[in-house]
Amino acid sequence: MTLTLFLILAPYGAFASLMLVVSATVSLAAAAVICLATITIDVVRGRTIKLLPAASAVVFAGTAVYLNVFDPSLGSSKVRLAVDAGIFAISIGSMLIRYPFTLQYALESVPAETAAMPGFLRANYIITAAWTVAALLMMLSNMAVLYIPGLPIWLSLLVAVAARNSAVLFTKWYPQYRRTKYGAPPHDALPNPH
Repeated sequence: MTLTLFLILAPYGAFASLMLVVSATVSLAAAAVICLATITIDVVRGRTIKLLPAASAVVFAGTAVYLNVFDPSLGSSKVRLAVDAGIFAISIGSMLIRYPFTLQYALESVPAETAAMPGFLRANYIITAAWTVAALLMMLSNMAVLYIPGLPIWLSLLVAVAARNSAVLFTKWYPQYRRTKYGAPPHDALPNPH
């Protein structure tokens, strides 16, 4: 699960880190390339193309195109806000279409009898909801920096790190909690790194 979480978070971590030291265009392009690399890894392993990296690649690339073609003066806070809004839309959109984005990962890592259990889909909705809340908090912290004069950028970065880390911890904790509470088979909501 640790490798899978790393692969899922790599584009966002690269984007956030690079935004501190290089241009927004380079940060966005690097994140989009990393998304495409994670898709390639899935395809090579014989797994399905996942909604999250595919849609995220579109968000990163689309934001880069918008920045370079339509609004080159777009500030870094607005770029971060656009990316966070895109991630929020992906996450909440996956639940609205009744296919939470964590479900694709989970279905590839558990036996069919586990996937057929009544609480399996609900668990994926809950984990996806945790990521949706994290994206919403990141989006709101970027909006606060944009619209509240004098608010330091480090506050937005602190909220982003705290929200993302909380979602990661919850993703690791919740499947174990369900196993303990309901006696479910020992499988995670995200796949093992095999």
